[in-house]
Amino acid sequence: MAIRDFRAVVERRRRGGVALKVPFDPAAAWGERDRYDVTGSIEGHKVRGKLVARDGGYYLELGPAWCRNDVLREGQMASVSLQPEGPQVVAMDDDIASALGAAPDARRFFESLPTFYRKNYMRWVLEAKQPETRARRVAEMVELLSAGKRQR
Repeated sequence: MAIRDFRAVVERRRRGGVALKVPFDPAAAWGERDRYDVTGSIEGHKVRGKLVARDGGYYLELGPAWCRNDVLREGQMASVSLQPEGPQVVAMDDDIASALGAAPDARRFFESLPTFYRKNYMRWVLEAKQPETRARRVAEMVELLSAGKRQR
């Protein structure tokens, strides 16, 4: 997945913390999905979070801890580097990517899951020792995801 580097003005949030407007459309950059969990850095400090759609764009909203020690100040122009977090379908083994590609609802649900759940599904499939077991697990994963199940 492509890393996106950009600069953004730090905005204060009403309930504390700060927000940075993302100057690109995450759907165009990383594919259409219901949720964008991201990882990267802001001014050299590691960050994890999710992009929030509001005011006709996407924002990375950060809690009050980011305001301590002047890490980020309102009005500051900050250097940001973001990429999607966790297992991404485009980087998966062919059998898994093909199975999810053939089931758009399952793929969309998988991509909307928080990283923890995506990693658990992948661990379960990849731990199979026999090809038959793996194939069975891939099929079951697609079935569960199609039914909207976060975990098996």
